[in-house]
Amino acid sequence: MASKEVEVEVFPYIRVYKDGTYDRLAGTEVAPPGLDPETDVLSKDIVILPETSVSARLYRPASVPSGQKLPLVVYFHGGAFIISSIADPKYHASLNAMAAEAKALIISVDYRRVPEHPLPAAYDDSWAAIQWVAAQASGDVPHVAEAEPWLKEYADFDRVFLAGDSGGANMSHHLAIRLGELDSGKRLVIQGIGMIHPYFWGEKPIGGEVSDGMRKALVDSWWRFVCPSNKGCDHPLINPFVDGSPGLDRLACERVLVIVSGKDILKDRGRLYYENLVKSGWPGKAEFVEIEDEDHVFHIFDPNCEKAKNMFRRLAMFINYRSETESA
Repeated sequence: MASKEVEVEVFPYIRVYKDGTYDRLAGTEVAPPGLDPETDVLSKDIVILPETSVSARLYRPASVPSGQKLPLVVYFHGGAFIISSIADPKYHASLNAMAAEAKALIISVDYRRVPEHPLPAAYDDSWAAIQWVAAQASGDVPHVAEAEPWLKEYADFDRVFLAGDSGGANMSHHLAIRLGELDSGKRLVIQGIGMIHPYFWGEKPIGGEVSDGMRKALVDSWWRFVCPSNKGCDHPLINPFVDGSPGLDRLACERVLVIVSGKDILKDRGRLYYENLVKSGWPGKAEFVEIEDEDHVFHIFDPNCEKAKNMFRRLAMFINYRSETESA
């Protein structure tokens, strides 16, 4: 059988053939939910929106004292909008570790991916998940059967966070901006956002991108594949600082933690996001952490390494922080 002719390869994610078929090159493995004996975290899969197959994997500590409520983290995985899922073994292990360290209830959202579903499908699915959480928080679900038991029993809806890595961190930004456009009485209240190695970009190179043309071109190719347009890498979804993008002062949360890694080509965009957020007039508190000598989403590839464990501890501190007013 003759090999198929390749139309485009978007390394290291996908190979597309001229007959319209494609092969994902990573992020296709599947791990089932259940009890993880290493972390004592329990997980299960649920369907959020049957009509679009939006689903989620929920994580919580297996042993929760009676009556105790847990902070709720809505998590969006990375993968350049092309690969991975809530069942990816690497994400499964990482979120088991995060749930254990933060003693949190985590909702990992499974959104539709490119190329089957062009952007903004991933953003729309993630917004639908936020609206579903808001309905769970208010009790405004159409049928009693649709109330999620774990959220009803364990979630502290006064401590809701968004979090994500790479493309998931990008989406958490846009979701918080969108929440800020709603009347305050009609939106889910978000305490904070944990952005791990956020995937922001732009046409003009900055920082280390200037001297690293090869990796700059590689990241350019990722975005141009998932979002072809005449705006290129200055599309507002990937560059939040171009003309026409909403101001960062509209971010609907009280705190933001931006985490970057020293060897990551995206690190200067994460730093720029933090700096612009601080200068924007946004009334919240922003924090910035750089992890030396590590590359993009290193914690997904090895959640048991010491620097990944330290990062999970830092996220846990961020999630469980209580101000003096809250603690009183």
